[in-house]
Amino acid sequence: MVEHRFPNTKPLADHSLDDDSYLDYFYDIPGSMPGTLNIESDASPPIIVLIDYNEAQAVRQEVETPEECVPFLDSESVSWVDVKGLGSEDILRRLGQVFSLHPLVLEDIVNVPQRPKIEEYDDQLLIIARMVTMKSSGSGFVSEQVSLILGRHYLLTVQEEPEYDCFGPIRERLRTGKGTIRKQGADYLAYALLDSIIDGFFPVLEEYGEKIEELEDEVVSNPSRQTLEKIHSVKRELLGLRRAIWPQRDAINALIRDGNDLISHEVNIYLRDCYDHAIQVLDMVETYRELTASLMDVYLSSISNKMNEIMKLLTVISSIFIPLTFIAGVYGMNFDPSKSPLNMPELEWYWGYPACWAVMLTTAFGLVYFFWRRGWFENLSTVVTKDTASGKHLPHSLMRR
Repeated sequence: MVEHRFPNTKPLADHSLDDDSYLDYFYDIPGSMPGTLNIESDASPPIIVLIDYNEAQAVRQEVETPEECVPFLDSESVSWVDVKGLGSEDILRRLGQVFSLHPLVLEDIVNVPQRPKIEEYDDQLLIIARMVTMKSSGSGFVSEQVSLILGRHYLLTVQEEPEYDCFGPIRERLRTGKGTIRKQGADYLAYALLDSIIDGFFPVLEEYGEKIEELEDEVVSNPSRQTLEKIHSVKRELLGLRRAIWPQRDAINALIRDGNDLISHEVNIYLRDCYDHAIQVLDMVETYRELTASLMDVYLSSISNKMNEIMKLLTVISSIFIPLTFIAGVYGMNFDPSKSPLNMPELEWYWGYPACWAVMLTTAFGLVYFFWRRGWFENLSTVVTKDTASGKHLPHSLMRR
């Protein structure tokens, strides 16, 4: 993992699930100057997209400089300025000047990752959220910070990465005028984006639900070292999802409870639905975490049962061959029958050798019959998976809740 160090901060890294950075939050070294911006060297250059709309129309344009947004900020229409990428300190500082951002607001926007939160300023409302999307490869997810600065007639959003985004349906509704979004103000747009961020957790959790189902089958039928690594990986990733959604739920709840002059009563009601979705996401995350923890127990039980199967099989084989070994050992002694009539007289019998085999086979089959009657050969595996040949299914206690 490549780390980029800055004078006043902890090491920064790519916030993907290739490392443990998704479990961390940004922090400054004690005593550093407030408002310091620390930008990663590999951060994407900012792309600024402006969507200005009213009930009649919506205009979308990509602007080169933040100053081009100034004429739209005081108009009666709603302006959504979407900034993707944090790779230019100059553009970000100019953006702060255009929107009159407090230095601490700009610091929270740029120095990622921050804990999701809601902060009120004179005429602005800062919302820090975590947005998760599945990787294009289909394995794992990407967690990035989205900052929303709500003004009276505008909304400024700043994203870490330009590649991952769940705002496509919102842009389409603005373009086509479907629904009531173009009839509402900037606060409704902020709600719509926040709701889209929360709803973006559901497809990710659906993928993890399928992973857990596959792990349930694997841990019962054929557990291995790789299975244990997969369970551990899923546990850590679910912990990352929990750390992303838990503070967002609290932040939305605080916004609903305390209210804000920039949020109308009607939009405040919509935020309750957003809060309800956050609760559902958190419940799903907690359920999956419990299932994953139980998978670890099932894995240990499966390994123990597999060892018991092996020991039982070896015990059966040993129990059969112990008397046979005894008989073979007795007749392997070098006593000369010609010296004494008590020295194994059966060695000189005409049917002595077949009689010995008959006794050994009778003993072996007798033990096998005895073990069979005792039920030793039944249910050698105490953990039964679905048998595609016989159509048997998992016990209900092991089926997914």
